[in-house]
Amino acid sequence: MDKPYIATWNRTNDIIKKNRFSFKKSLGQNFIIDVNVLQKIIKAASINEKSGVIEVGPGIGSLTEQLAIFADRVVSYEIDQRLLPILSETLADYPNVSIVNEDILKANVKADIERYFEEDQPIHVVANLPYYVTTPILLHLLHSKANIDSMTVMMQKEVAERIAAKPNTKAYGSLSIAVQFYSEAKVVMDVPKTVFVPQPNVVSSVLHLKIRKEPLVHVHNETLFFNIVQASFVHRRKTLRNNLIANCKDLVTKDQIEAAFLQTGIDGKRRGESLSIEEFAALANFFDEI
Repeated sequence: MDKPYIATWNRTNDIIKKNRFSFKKSLGQNFIIDVNVLQKIIKAASINEKSGVIEVGPGIGSLTEQLAIFADRVVSYEIDQRLLPILSETLADYPNVSIVNEDILKANVKADIERYFEEDQPIHVVANLPYYVTTPILLHLLHSKANIDSMTVMMQKEVAERIAAKPNTKAYGSLSIAVQFYSEAKVVMDVPKTVFVPQPNVVSSVLHLKIRKEPLVHVHNETLFFNIVQASFVHRRKTLRNNLIANCKDLVTKDQIEAAFLQTGIDGKRRGESLSIEEFAALANFFDEI
């Protein structure tokens, strides 16, 4: 390779200066300047020459370039039009990369996978996600029912810990359940502020999500299940009984809530953070059958 990788301070600085690029805080733009970190992410994602990869927010192409080297094909969604001509230049040597100028939250990912990738090709999401929209992106991809095998994504450490949390911990909550319902979550590594330009105010973590073939538990009504889960964590210090009575008035009556506790054997004096996903499923399925 004639020129250094994009993910180095000198090359990144040159690209920024040449294009007079200014970072938009509203888009959560932070570029990575450490090739070793990027290659560790790619290794954690198990990317190889057969892999199809979806990336979100390529920036100037730091991670995209490394993905292009290791994967068969990369499709990257970039919302900032200012970056399109820059990416066209920085990734000119990688014909296996396609840049899609679209908001990932509005994209039909399932249809795009059919368009850009081979049938039965393993598909992985690998991305340095903007902090301000991490959760909506993850949930959008999980709810898309797209044929995705895994997601390996960088995010704020606190959010990664919440997603991977187990019951009876402070970090465990509705987000943990929403993601773990569809995937197995594991924090792979922490990433210091110093590998970013500009440096964020927080430490980052890389989270690996292995998508389940089927949801962790069977529920009759997913919408009702997630409504029950969210209601149970509105006030973390309140009991499960008080949270459900206060926040599920439009869904179930007080008598039905008491009947659910009796039927499932779940103590209403417990707090939401002590319930497993299986126990939430039991409650939701009881309410659905009423």
